[in-house]
Amino acid sequence: MKSVPGKKLCKILEKRGWVLKKVTGSHHIYEKSGESKIVSVPVHRNRDLKIGTLKSIMNIAQLLEEDLQ
Repeated sequence: MKSVPGKKLCKILEKRGWVLKKVTGSHHIYEKSGESKIVSVPVHRNRDLKIGTLKSIMNIAQLLEEDLQ
């Protein structure tokens, strides 16, 4: 699995219907209407997310590896 920067993941989430609710420090907090889940994306400049962090976010947001393309 190829890692992506936090900024790119934020754009992918927004295309999938997630809405940015607030920014706390360097973490962007997203919510989706109709779901009780929240997604916190660390955005540290343009550095790639660690694979474990990326997989966890993808699991919560129900994203597939193909969605990262």
